[in-house]
Amino acid sequence: MWQAPLPSWQRTRWPTPDGDFVDVDWLGGATSSGPLLVLLHGLEGSSRSPYAAQLARQAVQRGWRLAVPHFRGCSGEPNRTARAYHAGDVVEVAWFLTRLRAHAPGGLWVVGVSLGGNALLRWAAEYGEAAARQVTALAAVCAPLDLAACGGALARGLSRWLYTPWFLRTMKAKAAVHARRHPDSFDVRRALAARSLAAFDDAFTAPLHGFAGVADYWARASAGPHLAAIRVPALVLNPLNDPFVPTASLPRVTGPWVQACRPAHGGHVGFVGAGPWSFLCDWLVQPGHG
Repeated sequence: MWQAPLPSWQRTRWPTPDGDFVDVDWLGGATSSGPLLVLLHGLEGSSRSPYAAQLARQAVQRGWRLAVPHFRGCSGEPNRTARAYHAGDVVEVAWFLTRLRAHAPGGLWVVGVSLGGNALLRWAAEYGEAAARQVTALAAVCAPLDLAACGGALARGLSRWLYTPWFLRTMKAKAAVHARRHPDSFDVRRALAARSLAAFDDAFTAPLHGFAGVADYWARASAGPHLAAIRVPALVLNPLNDPFVPTASLPRVTGPWVQACRPAHGGHVGFVGAGPWSFLCDWLVQPGHG
């Protein structure tokens, strides 16, 4: 089916408190007054990811603005500081949403995809009532709520040979650039030799962000054990055939503010057609949210 081309993204660059920068891509502009939808992208994602295009189409059809803040190193230009991003990056998410809330007098709705979904839920759980003053409602799509279980799934079977090398290709390239700028911040040899996400996170992600190792990182960053602390309407959408997120790893207890949606199909953000994205946007703005 033919789809009209999307308007071009408009990019703004925000300086960060630690002397770095974050690039934010906009549809509808940063200064307009329409409703604002925010997308937190997944591992190695960006505003160029297919799911960003799907959400952009929904936003255009509904007259909404859309903002995509990029995690460090994901906007196409290496960042300056000795940090990257991770699945429990509550500090970065909090900074994003505080800045974006100033551009959203009519309310802020947030969608997090995969890693971005876990980070969003982790932020909402940690901030509790304060999160409800920042956002009206949020949704997490294919979030890896148990990072150890998901890391194990990516180390087995077809995922080990297909998906893991695809992720590691760009992650290792960024690590090599990072090593030239910050040579003592991590073990570059181990990172570049990694053949699993666990090995890469142990050598690169964990030490850059103050974790004792991959086990400590995955345990502390996983959002699943903290869902009951969320105090803002939250949709957690996990297809049961997601090759990255084992069904057995999905939490049984989600909390009074969290609605779990577990369709039989959809893979890992592999939805066919606009229907799931339309459902998600309808859910975010349903009466009673906010």
